[in-house]
Amino acid sequence: MKYLFAGSSLYGCSPDLTGLVVRPFAMQGDIARAVLDGASVIGLVDGSFETTAAVWHKEILFALAEGVAVLGAASMGALRAAECAQFGMVPVGRIAKAYLHGALDDDAAVALEFGPAELGSPPLTEALVDVEATLERLLEDRLITPLRARAALDHARSLFFKHRTIDALANGDAGFGLLYRENRASQKRLDALELVARLHGTVARRTPPPDGWEFAGSVFWDQALVVARR
Repeated sequence: MKYLFAGSSLYGCSPDLTGLVVRPFAMQGDIARAVLDGASVIGLVDGSFETTAAVWHKEILFALAEGVAVLGAASMGALRAAECAQFGMVPVGRIAKAYLHGALDDDAAVALEFGPAELGSPPLTEALVDVEATLERLLEDRLITPLRARAALDHARSLFFKHRTIDALANGDAGFGLLYRENRASQKRLDALELVARLHGTVARRTPPPDGWEFAGSVFWDQALVVARR
């Protein structure tokens, strides 16, 4: 089975999800539970981190040790993929690779506020990585100057992720706000779609775990497995 954990990063688009077991934002224990339920491939895009415990690195290592292919992109998936790449997790997309190579180092660059799951978890604020992508588009199309782009980026970085709305980004400049809305780019969405495509192209079969390391259990991990099996 192939599992996909995704929420707001795929809002507003309708990729082919045939053959995928789709779950919302992953929280701690969900990856381990998917492994126990028979997953052979897991794609992690979005994860909870504020109101619930975040996906544990240990459960990703558990999945890899069990021969499960684990891919990450766009949001929490990008963070965990960069952190666990040396153990075999696969970073997918521009954001994950930026974290992997150190071009990005702030977890909050992918964070945003989103609406209820019943409405598809619509993004309510702008992730910094999407602000950067939109400013790049505006620059490439010569709709703003490099000086204006730099000022907008500096302002975006100064905002707490929960406050980074388009209106807040415009900072009173209605013309810029309109340009932003009309030319908005979402790198998170692009990377999430790339991960979905990679899931379709990955064989649904567990393989021998990677060489060079062994999974180390612990009392805490044993307790976590007990919870995951419930």
